[in-house]
Amino acid sequence: MSSFFLLLQNVHDIVHVFPMKSNYSDPKLFTGGVDINSWSKLSKKEKMEALNKDWYIYYSFRNPKTGKLVRQTNIKGGVNRYKDKRTRYHLLKVLKQSLEIVLQEGFNPYKDNETLVEHLQNKIDGMTSKTKKSTLVTTVVESTPQKQIETTISEAFKLALELKEKAMAASSFIRYKSRINIFKKWLLENEFKEKDDIDCITKKTVIKYLNSILLNSSSRNRNNSRTDIASFFQILEDNDLIKENFVKKINVLRSSPTRNKTYKPIEIEEIFDYLKSNDPLLFLYVQLVSYNVLRPIEVCRLKIGDIDLEDKKLYVRAKNQPVKIKIIPSILLKELPNLSQFDKKDFLFTSSGIGGKWEATENSKRDFFTKRFKKVKDSLGLGVEYGLYSFRHTFITIMYREMAKTMSPYEVKSKLMLITGHATMTALEKYLRDIDAVLPEDYSKLLIKND
Repeated sequence: MSSFFLLLQNVHDIVHVFPMKSNYSDPKLFTGGVDINSWSKLSKKEKMEALNKDWYIYYSFRNPKTGKLVRQTNIKGGVNRYKDKRTRYHLLKVLKQSLEIVLQEGFNPYKDNETLVEHLQNKIDGMTSKTKKSTLVTTVVESTPQKQIETTISEAFKLALELKEKAMAASSFIRYKSRINIFKKWLLENEFKEKDDIDCITKKTVIKYLNSILLNSSSRNRNNSRTDIASFFQILEDNDLIKENFVKKINVLRSSPTRNKTYKPIEIEEIFDYLKSNDPLLFLYVQLVSYNVLRPIEVCRLKIGDIDLEDKKLYVRAKNQPVKIKIIPSILLKELPNLSQFDKKDFLFTSSGIGGKWEATENSKRDFFTKRFKKVKDSLGLGVEYGLYSFRHTFITIMYREMAKTMSPYEVKSKLMLITGHATMTALEKYLRDIDAVLPEDYSKLLIKND
């Protein structure tokens, strides 16, 4: 830290009120050519460009000969050695307040036969005792300003959760909030306090926490926690509460993901026959997952007003966008009941039947049908690797392989994207690999050795 900054800081601490002069302009801050109040809205490139420029204080003083205000030498005070906005801006504000004090006190660069630095030192010498002067010299040479707490752990967690809640679906936010609060609880149990600065949490702290999860559960759970904590710290970085999101630099461990297994044709036939006879409500639920390739939770979100039987359209609140329009294929259209007697705000599925109110969270609704389907699995001898999601995997696989008989792989995936709702070809290709939808032709001839 420059001695010039410390001189101004000492003046700021000692001097309180001086009479105003009108022969100078108010000191202003140059912060890299951007509006500092809109910092959080800037792109990373714009922030870097601003930080690559010198930040300083500028002001003008009236020339006694011409009577005009003349721009004085910019005051940087050593702040540009810091590469983050928060530190630079904080130091410049302190410098600005101190400069205003000495200008109010009467410093005149045209009359005083001394530099601003000399003026500051002489003023402090006149205001302090010999003991304090000795302390000041030591301070100027050796000390640095004491760091002040700007954002507490409690404030940071509260803000991040409030902002995240506005950006996430309710079902996703429940899991997110749970993981973040578990992390906060761990911090408080490990000698952190809610009033500590959020900067006290380091990369090493997060790694230690993630290791504790790994030792007590699985690499998958550890990776999921890492993802949510990284998202949490990204909010803090975006709102300029921390310098950088160091959690992104923490490695992701390799894990073996569990997925719902696709059904064999004979299993689909048996399940559908069973549902037709024993559970018509669940059968319609399964048909929506199968024929419209919806996720189970998306079926739970459907309301009567989301189904346009006349135009054969389905309005789905999907995972990756607020509302997605899908066609209702004729194979499903003929299975849908008459919905005209229901209120458009009613849910399509309830715990008691088709159409009505259902006061429950989306996760609770999905769990209701998951448990209901478990009875079907138990009666047919299907294992835990099968679930409601398996129908989506199965019918996407069926469509892919059927189209692949007459189309090129690119054509198949282009048409399939419109059905599945994947945002990119890359995302669809990864999904197809994960569910083993794409299989090679019989390659026996490659294994036969020709004489």
